[in-house]
Amino acid sequence: MNTGTTRDASGYPHDRAYSPRTLAVHGAQLFDPVTGAVSTPVYQSATFRHPGLGQSTGFDYTRVTNPTRKALEDAVALLEKGTYGLAFSSGMGAVSAVIKLFRPGDHLIVSEDLYGGTYRLFNVYYRTYGYAFSWVDTSDFAKIEAAMRSETRGIFIETPSNPMMKVTDINRAADLIHKRGGLLVVDNTFLSPYFQNPLERGADMALHSGTKYLAGHNDALAGLIVHNSIALEEPLRGVQKSEGATLGPFDSWLTLRGLKTLAIRMERQNENAGRIAGWLRAHPLIEKVFYPGFSDHPQYRLSREQARGDGGMVSFYLKNPAHAPALLRSVRLILFAESLGGVESLLTYPLAQTHQAIPEAMRLSTGVNEKLMRLSVGIEDADDIIADLEQALIVCAREQP
Repeated sequence: MNTGTTRDASGYPHDRAYSPRTLAVHGAQLFDPVTGAVSTPVYQSATFRHPGLGQSTGFDYTRVTNPTRKALEDAVALLEKGTYGLAFSSGMGAVSAVIKLFRPGDHLIVSEDLYGGTYRLFNVYYRTYGYAFSWVDTSDFAKIEAAMRSETRGIFIETPSNPMMKVTDINRAADLIHKRGGLLVVDNTFLSPYFQNPLERGADMALHSGTKYLAGHNDALAGLIVHNSIALEEPLRGVQKSEGATLGPFDSWLTLRGLKTLAIRMERQNENAGRIAGWLRAHPLIEKVFYPGFSDHPQYRLSREQARGDGGMVSFYLKNPAHAPALLRSVRLILFAESLGGVESLLTYPLAQTHQAIPEAMRLSTGVNEKLMRLSVGIEDADDIIADLEQALIVCAREQP
């Protein structure tokens, strides 16, 4: 029956605005426009037929663009409230593309507390090409201002930071760099577009390791960039096409499928993390818990202003660093593994894993030491996660009082 409701090319009716929960499920199109398929097809083709000389279906070669990847790019752009989305073969591929927007001699201010792979990419590789980087506690705005130079062209932040959960004021950082005609890049991996939209607060680009919360099932590698600028679109597409670090059709489909449950996963992980962080804080073997949902977190009010949730990440210090090996060995439900954001709870030892590439002095100054653990909380029952931590900590106390 024809209800008279108008629809655009996406298939969405025009009679209402849809919530992020709904948009995550359906993406930018309710169904495949060619076949009507509810699940976006995997267009596992390297090349596409031209209708004639000088004619194109819009898809010519998968390194340049692919229908499955485009569906993912459009869906994430919709959730990030941006115009343009680009999908890469990993989060690091996305970060590398962003740096190509700058030129040798340019200076960037970077959160000192961030993923070690980003530090390695910037400091080991791009520094040799003439880029300059200052590593700053960006949760302290005065330190950002003090690090500014005449040649500063960018600010790159993680908020909340990895792994110390510091929160940076996106609005203030954007205003500061825009006065210089520069760009603000926000790695939004920890909160996902479900809980935080940096573009709405002035950021030029929101960046994701799509491997984490977007895909959500520890079965795909992906990187995403979302932005609103026509001036940035051609250069970023040029890098994507020329360097070739584009996301393949099947991983695009896996990430798109994972995206459908983003809302319910993030809500459960947010709820679980809050309970577990509180439990850890009260445990006698835990020295300190880093979690932006605590009312005494240094940036608690800011976090409440610019984010709609606290996320599923919790970091903590053991009182006795000698307990670290036993804890990692003794967890049974929680998996000792190097990633985050999936449905399974994972425990990571940043000193030896995610932040090993960062020099020791810098690691220690930011708080990444032998006592630090990072917990990515999954969607399991919170009581089961807590019980696993409890039994593992009992083992720690028994083996190393």
